[in-house]
Amino acid sequence: MKYRSNNDTRAMARTTLALWLAAAAPLLGATAPAHALEYRSLSEPSVLYDAPSKQGKPLYVIARYTPVEIVIAVEGWAKVRDAEGAITWVESRVLSAKRTLIATSRVEVRNQADGAAPLVFETDKGVVLELIEAGPPGWVKVRHRDGQAGFVRVSQVWGL
Repeated sequence: MKYRSNNDTRAMARTTLALWLAAAAPLLGATAPAHALEYRSLSEPSVLYDAPSKQGKPLYVIARYTPVEIVIAVEGWAKVRDAEGAITWVESRVLSAKRTLIATSRVEVRNQADGAAPLVFETDKGVVLELIEAGPPGWVKVRHRDGQAGFVRVSQVWGL
């Protein structure tokens, strides 16, 4: 009787998995829909529910301009994900095309898309910023509600 070592078994399993994935990739690609991330902001303070209905359980209220990611939309309701990862339902009528971002940490807003550029202002985690435009790779231009604008690193905000 011949025994295989754990290393032989693992290598064989990796090879089998790689071959299966290579063979299945065209089939999976043909049947799996491609989804682009879609972000919106809330046009007014809104109640988030556990189901797509006002008869659902109200979970909490989310502030105006808060960005959310649309997971799915159905008959007047949208299933959304917030910056913390919570998935809830909100009425579609309160979703705005206006793009906002939320600071995921202390954010340094600079006058140019460069880490050495002069600082315009700083914000704390949770502050909402209006997305003005994409900048060079790794940067976006934002505006604070008081009117100050500048560039932040994409790694410091959520909603892109």
